[in-house]
Amino acid sequence: MRRFQHDEITVTDLFCGAGGSSSGLKQLDGVTVRQAANHWRTAVDTHNANHPEADHDCADISQVDPRRYPRTTLLWASPECTNHSGAKGVKRTAQLDLFSDRVDEAVDAERSNRHGSYPRAGLAILALALGGFAIGTTEFVTMGLLPQIARGLGISIPSAGHAVSAYALGVVVGAPLVTMLFAKVPRKNVLLGLMVAFFVGNIGSALASSYPMLLLARFVAGMPHGAFFGIGAVVAATLVEKHRRTWAVSMMLAGLTVANIVGVPVSTWLGQHLGWQWPYALVAVIALLTVVAVWLWIPHQGSLGVTSVTGELKALTRPQVWFALAIGVVGFGGMFSTFSYIAPTMTELTGFSDAVVPVILVIYGIGMTAGAFLSERVAMRGLMRGIFGCLVTIAIILSLFGFAAHNKVSAVVFVFLLGCVPTIMVPMIQTRLMDVAHEGQSLAAALNHATLNAANALGAWLGGVVLDAGLGYEWCSRVGAVLAAAGAVITLVSAWTSRRAAVAG
Repeated sequence: MRRFQHDEITVTDLFCGAGGSSSGLKQLDGVTVRQAANHWRTAVDTHNANHPEADHDCADISQVDPRRYPRTTLLWASPECTNHSGAKGVKRTAQLDLFSDRVDEAVDAERSNRHGSYPRAGLAILALALGGFAIGTTEFVTMGLLPQIARGLGISIPSAGHAVSAYALGVVVGAPLVTMLFAKVPRKNVLLGLMVAFFVGNIGSALASSYPMLLLARFVAGMPHGAFFGIGAVVAATLVEKHRRTWAVSMMLAGLTVANIVGVPVSTWLGQHLGWQWPYALVAVIALLTVVAVWLWIPHQGSLGVTSVTGELKALTRPQVWFALAIGVVGFGGMFSTFSYIAPTMTELTGFSDAVVPVILVIYGIGMTAGAFLSERVAMRGLMRGIFGCLVTIAIILSLFGFAAHNKVSAVVFVFLLGCVPTIMVPMIQTRLMDVAHEGQSLAAALNHATLNAANALGAWLGGVVLDAGLGYEWCSRVGAVLAAAGAVITLVSAWTSRRAAVAG
């Protein structure tokens, strides 16, 4: 064998099996197996036991974009040519629909069905959902405890509200920073570290005896948020067949929605009756349980699949990544322009009493849970088609919300829809980001949650502008309808440019 002019020869071993080929390659001086992949989980686990220094990926190779793997000197493989060529097995006469991810999606799904997912994928996703439940609870419980926090620390309610901002700032800063800094660390280890940091932040919140200590603790608690969901989404997607990726991501995010039904009301009650510190202590306990669940149920995961921080940053050079992030900021901004003021809308426009508002929020949470379970079914018709359809539906809901809010029955129905339809879209945007980011999919997925926090800020600000101008609460939803429609336009532009690139390529 002719030696290459490299200090080290790195190898990607596709169809790696238990590691026989890799063992043979390593017998050669200077040869290192950098990446191994196989569709059979048992084979991947065996290969990992024999070659723990390599990164591993359990995937149907025919469904994988080779660009997701790091560059190596040699490729040891014989992949199916039709799926690793520009044609992708599609006849020249076939035409790409504007929203088509691929015209042969049904064939891809059928092929994926031939291979099983990770045997304990359900438990692994449950571990991720448990972390999502803890994060969702701590994120929203502060809003319901502002009076108690203010009295406990001797500060004003607006000052106590800065604890919410400190957490959101932690999300925005932590999502890209953590993902890039730990790009070369195995994903399972990163998830464990994030939950430990989340535990520290919430214990710090429970023990905070001063206003500055609380702000610092909330910032620390927020930093793991985006990275956990971003990396967790990548992990969840690798545990199942390709056509079930959106389902896996939505089930992980279901923990976030269930938190709005169970975690936030229970924690709020606990804080009102036992003290504002106790909800944070409870979340800290759930964080520890998540650490144990991740350790026991999630299989070994390779690193984020890049050789350096610049590898993750390459995702930000791809226009489709920015299109997806823009869809999140603008499209979800419409929902938040309405939801941020849902309590006064229900009391002043609809005529509900303050005591009914928590029930309204539970209905919203039930809508979110329903949306999480419906997301896979919608995604099966195509990601971009599903995202566009959701945004158009959201625009219609918001344009009618101001009228519906004047009747108690229709107001409740529309609150449910406001929770359901946007939640259908979240996993699809997450999946879209992972698809278009290539080698930087973990960073892109994490940025999605920073984006949602930016959408929260944008929507709430625009809603406040409307109210300051002297317009009624019904106008908040009308502004939201415009934002949702703008998100739909961005989706059309993204789909059109993606189609042009596919045709040109």
